[in-house]
Amino acid sequence: MIIEMRTYTLRPGSTAEYFRIYEAEGLALQRSILGNYLGSYRSEIGPLNQVVHLWGFDSLDERQSRRDRLAADPQWQRAVDLFIGFFVAQESKILLPAAFTGPIAMACAM
Repeated sequence: MIIEMRTYTLRPGSTAEYFRIYEAEGLALQRSILGNYLGSYRSEIGPLNQVVHLWGFDSLDERQSRRDRLAADPQWQRAVDLFIGFFVAQESKILLPAAFTGPIAMACAM
């Protein structure tokens, strides 16, 4: 499994409102198209006003195919219009597991 880590820097003080709108308007659609949702988080220490979304994929090809499908979806395009004003910056990283790393589901169960 590969993990996509998307980090968004938000306008100061807007994290709670962003999460409210994201949960109401975007999360269910993303989950239905992207699949393996691993969680959403906010920064507490270090760079502030950041949220992180984690998604798991079997391969880079699967990720690209699912991301393309999401980007083409009219409902998602409308949802993005609601979030875009919150963003100051965006970063996307692909995380590859070390050979000794077990399935993430096992790690989360501990």
